[in-house]
Amino acid sequence: MSDPGSHLEYRSLRAPREDGAAMVKPPWERTSALVAENLDLRAGYDVDLAGRRLAELTREARRELFDAAVRWTSAYRDVDASRWDPAGRFFLAGHQPQLFHPGVWFKNFALDALARQHSAVAINLIVDSDTIKTSSVRVPGGSPAQPQVALIPFDASGPVVPFEERRILDRGTFLAFGARAARQIAPLVPDPLVREYWPLATDRAQEVDSLGACLAQSRHQWEGRWGGSTLEVPQSWVCQLPAFARFTVHLLAGLSRLRPIYNTAVAEYRRLHRIRSTAHPVPDLAVEGPWIEAPYWIWTEQDPRRRRLFVRERRQQIVLSDLHGLEVALPGGDAGRAAERIAQLPGQGIRLRCRALITTLWARLVLGDVFLHGIGGAKYDQVTDAVIGRFFGLTPPGFLVLSATLLLPVPRQRLRGDEARCIAERLRALDWHPETAIDGPPSPGGFARGTEWSELAAAKARWIATTPTPHNARTRWLEIRRLNRALQPWVSQARQQLLSERSSLAAAHRAEAILGWREYAFCLYPGRSLTDFFGRLLPKTA
Repeated sequence: MSDPGSHLEYRSLRAPREDGAAMVKPPWERTSALVAENLDLRAGYDVDLAGRRLAELTREARRELFDAAVRWTSAYRDVDASRWDPAGRFFLAGHQPQLFHPGVWFKNFALDALARQHSAVAINLIVDSDTIKTSSVRVPGGSPAQPQVALIPFDASGPVVPFEERRILDRGTFLAFGARAARQIAPLVPDPLVREYWPLATDRAQEVDSLGACLAQSRHQWEGRWGGSTLEVPQSWVCQLPAFARFTVHLLAGLSRLRPIYNTAVAEYRRLHRIRSTAHPVPDLAVEGPWIEAPYWIWTEQDPRRRRLFVRERRQQIVLSDLHGLEVALPGGDAGRAAERIAQLPGQGIRLRCRALITTLWARLVLGDVFLHGIGGAKYDQVTDAVIGRFFGLTPPGFLVLSATLLLPVPRQRLRGDEARCIAERLRALDWHPETAIDGPPSPGGFARGTEWSELAAAKARWIATTPTPHNARTRWLEIRRLNRALQPWVSQARQQLLSERSSLAAAHRAEAILGWREYAFCLYPGRSLTDFFGRLLPKTA
C-alpha cells in the first residue's frame, strides 16, 4: 500500500503466456489480509464530501447500489435479496458489456468465489458508458494446419456511441450470429458454447432493445446456470444514484485543485512507462478560456455522442457545458441543492457519466471493500491511487489483479523460438560456406558437371589462406565469391529442403498466430473447457 501523495511505481503486470495459466496478485491466500487492511484503512478515513462524512456517504451509496443491483438483476434472473447483508462487505468488479475472452470472464467467477468466502455482496459493474468499438467478432475456421479468421457480425455497423445508447440495429444479423459463428468454428471446435448461449441473447433481445444489455444479461444468466450468484448493475445506473451526485458535486466544486493533481499523476505515469502518446493512459484535463475540463462525459438523448465536460463558476453557480451549446447551471454553495439538480438531468435527456479513473475511484473508495481489476485497469489505477492520496489525503485501498489465458482446444504445432533463425543461418551458410554442406553429387544440369567439388573447395581454401593485400584484396574476394557460386549445384537439394522447411515454418507461424490468440470470445470455447479452466484456477469455497 502506498501513502497519500506517494510517487507512482512501475508495476510489472503481464497476462500469462501459458495456456490454462492465471495471474493473481496478491495470491488467493492473501485476500483475507487484503480485506482486513482495507477495512482498517476505511475505519480511519475521515473526510467531508460535499457536506457528508465519507462513512455516512458510503452507507448511503452502498444501500443505493445494492437496491439498484437487485432491481436490475431481478429483471432477468431470480434474486433472493434476503441472502445478503447490504450493511456488510461489498466486493466489486467491472467490464464493458461485450463478448470478452475467457481471461476477462475469469474475473466474474473469481468475484463470486471470493464473495462467498467472505460473506460479501458481489456486484459486477457493467461499464456501459464506454463506446462500442465493433459489432463483429473474430471467429477462426478452416483446418488446424491452415486456419483462417472471419469477422462475424452480431449487429450492423452503427455510430460510435456509448453502449447504453446503442440499440440493436439489425435483428436479423443479431439472430443469425450464433449459427454463423458455430458454423465457422465447427472444423476446429465442434461444440462451441455459442450454440447454447446465443439463444439466451436472442431471448433477451425480445425483452430489451439495448445491445449491451442483451449481451450482459444473457452472459449473466449463463453464469447463473454454472452456479454464479453475483449481482450486476450498469454504470449508467450508478451515475444516477443520489450519493454519486453528491460525490460529483464535491469533485466539480474542487476542480481547480483536482485538475493539476490529475494531470501531474498522468504525466508521471507516462514518464514511468515511457509512453509518448498524450491519449494514454488518459488524456490530460484541458482548460478552454474560463472553462476547466472535468473527468466526466456529457451528452444528450437526442445527440448521444460523448463529449468532454467543462465547468466554470459564474454568478454563484457551477455551470456545466460540452462547449457545443449545452449548458447546465448548478446552485453554488449548496451541495445538497446542486446534487438535486444533477439528479434532475436524466429526466431532461441529459447524460452525465464519469470517466474510467473516476469510475474505479468511486468504486474503490466508497462502494467496495475490494475491487477486482484486470491488467489494464490495474496499471491505470496507479493514477487513481495518486488522486486518492493527493486530492482526498487518504491512503488508497488495495485491490486484486487477475488475468488468465485459455487458448482454443485445437491441436497446434509446437514451435521453437529459434527455428526460423536456424534455417536462415543454414541458408546463409550455403551461400558463403557451401563446401561444408556437400554430401553428394551435383544436381542434374549443374554447370559444374565434370568438375570435382573438392577441386573447387581446395581452390577456395587456397584463396582464403592467402593474406589479403591492397593489390590482391579485390581479386581474392571475387574469386572466393566465384567459387562459392560454382559450388552451389552440390548444395541445391539442401537449399530446396531448407526453403521447403522455411515455407512450412511460416505456415505454422501463421496458424499459431490464429490458433494461439488468447482473446477469442468466451462463447467460441466448449463449455467443458471453460468450466474445467475456472474450476482449476479459482479459490476453493467451503
